[in-house]
Amino acid sequence: MKKLLFLMLTLTLAMPLAACGNNDTAEINAPESSSVTESSAVSEESTLSSESNAPTESVPQTEESSQPETETAATSLVVYFSWSGNTESVANEIQTQTGADIFEIIPVETYTDDYDTLLDIAQEEQANGVRPAIADTVENFEQYETVYFGFPNWWGDMPMILYTFLDEYDFSGKTIAPFVTSGGSGFSDAIGTIESMEPDAVVTEGLSLGSSEANAPSNAVTEWLSAIGSAE
Repeated sequence: MKKLLFLMLTLTLAMPLAACGNNDTAEINAPESSSVTESSAVSEESTLSSESNAPTESVPQTEESSQPETETAATSLVVYFSWSGNTESVANEIQTQTGADIFEIIPVETYTDDYDTLLDIAQEEQANGVRPAIADTVENFEQYETVYFGFPNWWGDMPMILYTFLDEYDFSGKTIAPFVTSGGSGFSDAIGTIESMEPDAVVTEGLSLGSSEANAPSNAVTEWLSAIGSAE
């Protein structure tokens, strides 16, 4: 009987100890489980940190060109001398229709505004073969292939300052397209003179306009340019 009571007492004392052993195991395993979770979190943070610090690929940006477009140099030039403004009117119309550069021949010593006095001066210059000086020069004259060459008719010829221009510039290989304004005399012998002074140039058919026509030269210029093959 005593043995039976002793056995039962022993079993009763052993049961709390077993329960305590199971709880210790659970507590020991709990930090391990937590450690695994923290490790995963650290790994994720490390991955995120690595991704955020990863160098981004540089995407080239297309920049609009800031270089100005190169303008094409003109290959034709309008050269003219005008005293009354008639020849200037025709020259400007030619320039408008062709897009040519333009150059006005201006004497160093300005001509008188008095018509009768001018007639005497022009006649004297012709008689003495005078070459009046020109105030300015044409830059890069060699670039021009066609030169529209205009003047008024003075005493049946070009004004002598036009001779100065022909003497100073080389027209070899160029095309000269002459135009004249007059009271009715037209070119007289001026075209022949141009051809003799510039034998290595091609001289086209000329345009001759009277004073009234020079005031509104648009149609006449258009027809002339078409006839000589210079129309746009």
